[in-house]
Amino acid sequence: MSHRKGPRPKRENTHWTPAEVQKMKKMAKGNTPTPLIADAIGRTPAAIYAKAQEKNVSLKPTNKSPYNRRKK
Repeated sequence: MSHRKGPRPKRENTHWTPAEVQKMKKMAKGNTPTPLIADAIGRTPAAIYAKAQEKNVSLKPTNKSPYNRRKK
């Protein structure tokens, strides 16, 4: 079940290119939310989750303190 609204991406049921995999890895490393990665690449969020698991890419955000709130 997908929470995506609107038409499906045209890349559905096609093989991933190395450029798409690299873009997904780069965006995931930058803490980009999965739905935004899906829109940027033209895939469904489910496809992003599946490829990330296949390539051992973590989509979990890293815990970074916003606004540099470290105590001095």
